[in-house]
Amino acid sequence: MTVDDPWTGVTALVDPSRRTLYDYVRRAGHPVSREEASDATGMSRSLAAFHLDKLVNAGLLQARYQPQPGQLRGRGRSPKVYEPAGEGIAVTIPERRYQLIAEILAAAVDDDPTHADRAAGRHAHERGRALGAALAAEGADLTTALAHLGFEPDSAAERTLLRNCPFHGLATRHTALVCGLNHAFLTGLLLGLGTTDRHAVLAPNPGRCCVELAPTPDMHPGA
Repeated sequence: MTVDDPWTGVTALVDPSRRTLYDYVRRAGHPVSREEASDATGMSRSLAAFHLDKLVNAGLLQARYQPQPGQLRGRGRSPKVYEPAGEGIAVTIPERRYQLIAEILAAAVDDDPTHADRAAGRHAHERGRALGAALAAEGADLTTALAHLGFEPDSAAERTLLRNCPFHGLATRHTALVCGLNHAFLTGLLLGLGTTDRHAVLAPNPGRCCVELAPTPDMHPGA
């Protein structure tokens, strides 16, 4: 399980006992049993088990049963152990997705270091299409998908404006590169979602994303 909604993980860590257990498991470097967690934090075993399972439900830890050394198969119950899940959590307001753009750029350099700029555009488009297809399979429509990715969509007249840029910090310093990748990403996202009545256009405007979604020309009234 992973933390799809980072606020779920943040809420789980508000409790100081839960945060102490999470820090211990994350730094242990090995699967941690309930008994070890109890001893390390001074909690009762039952309280440690309760909080550990809450952290599993929040997607911050993963649990499994691990046989003890020398334990014969089918003899006795293996202890439940806990390990960190995923890569941690991060919350930003408004939402930012710098890891996404970093993965696209890293893949581009690996793919074609001599022409990384062109490769980045391809990877941005492919990543957008893959995410769009995955979200469509979950039943998401265009507005839901854009909101999920942090774009804060807002329909104004016939166009869909994107009130937030998930790559804002980078876009302000490397505008041409990041906005170009964003355009390629959103073009791929529309393709993956199967959205044919909108297309991504570059439309820089202070205070919002440099891309907006306009009606596809042949679907515009009067076209």
